[in-house]
Amino acid sequence: MIAIEHLTKVFHVGTVNAVTALRDLSLHLADGEFVTVVGSNGAGKSSLLHSIAGVYAIEQGRIVIDGHDVTTWAEHRRARFIGRVFQNPADGTAAAMSIEQNLVLAQTRGQALRLTPGVKRGRRAQFRAALATLGMGLENRLQTLVALLSGGQRQALTLLMATLARPRILLLDEHTAALDPGAAAHIMQLTNRLVREQQLTTLMITHNMGQALAFGDRTLMMHRGQVILDLCGEARTGVTVHDLINKFAEVRQEALMDDALLLGDH
Repeated sequence: MIAIEHLTKVFHVGTVNAVTALRDLSLHLADGEFVTVVGSNGAGKSSLLHSIAGVYAIEQGRIVIDGHDVTTWAEHRRARFIGRVFQNPADGTAAAMSIEQNLVLAQTRGQALRLTPGVKRGRRAQFRAALATLGMGLENRLQTLVALLSGGQRQALTLLMATLARPRILLLDEHTAALDPGAAAHIMQLTNRLVREQQLTTLMITHNMGQALAFGDRTLMMHRGQVILDLCGEARTGVTVHDLINKFAEVRQEALMDDALLLGDH
């Protein structure tokens, strides 16, 4: 279970350039829940993921993962709970290392490091089996440098790496946005299969409204650092992209009106 309580994140605190990215945001995810997140640029979507991962220190609030209050934990300490896939396929892998070396790093993430051979025969068999499920022939290219892979292959490898150690939460930050349509569709199918098979608690940011409704159990809409719409169950069933866009315009207008009232602009 993931509990995010009254999260506030402000950049450039105490200066004229101060920007509030997250405003008293609270969010609970049940074990195995797959949540998609949409919102305009600057809504706070990536700031939310970075705060959960420990990239950003927060000003207020609390983050609990699997019963552990990780609010003050450094990013590396949270790594054993968290799997991440980024928008740029190059960000989740080490280009100068081979496929199998990257998989060893992923498998041992968050563990104490020891001077032992990284790639053993048993691991190679395990890696081949895991890579075969991607349907890209990578199981026969264990010694290939990751730099030589295509964007789609590299993102598929990153996704496998992020889920290899069975994280408590999987964070996907627009992980298909940089891919061509065919590769993006393949990565989304892989994502859905891995999340469902491993029952991973997942938070996925996307600008693709179709993806936001076609995948997952619940869809959140963010605006100005807050969740302004939360669709799940029957409320989500049958909702179209057109409905979601209209709802966003409606809720955003209400939020703007509330802001105007608070500022005395009436």
